[in-house]
Amino acid sequence: MPMSKILLDTNILIYSIDEDSKYFQSAQNLILNNTSDELYTTSKNISEFLAVVTRMSQNSLNIEDALQITEDFSNLLTILYPSPLSFSKFQYLLIKYKPRGIKIHDFEIVSIALAHQIDFIATLNEKDFEFIKEIKLYSL
Repeated sequence: MPMSKILLDTNILIYSIDEDSKYFQSAQNLILNNTSDELYTTSKNISEFLAVVTRMSQNSLNIEDALQITEDFSNLLTILYPSPLSFSKFQYLLIKYKPRGIKIHDFEIVSIALAHQIDFIATLNEKDFEFIKEIKLYSL
């Protein structure tokens, strides 16, 4: 089977460190035991990850520990950044789908993936992406 390029959504990153989550093992397996696919995330996902894990009501991380985890992620995943091409794709998607408010973040993430020829997104918030025809959902 050919190697797939898979973008990991923020929730996969969070569940991969949350040992109390029912998704912990699935997220860990995807990140640590996946040898058949290329794994990516975006700088936007890293920012969202940092915002969530440093403000959680229980087991909140200090910024130094959170940054160490993102450093660990960077050894396992390729972190992608916005570019002029991704911004063009972002504008196209916004005009096509007309999202509002916080949903716009999801389109920026998808636009960065598309600019890097990534066809799949691994997420546990499938409803956020299922109607975006340009990207396929990757099931854990």
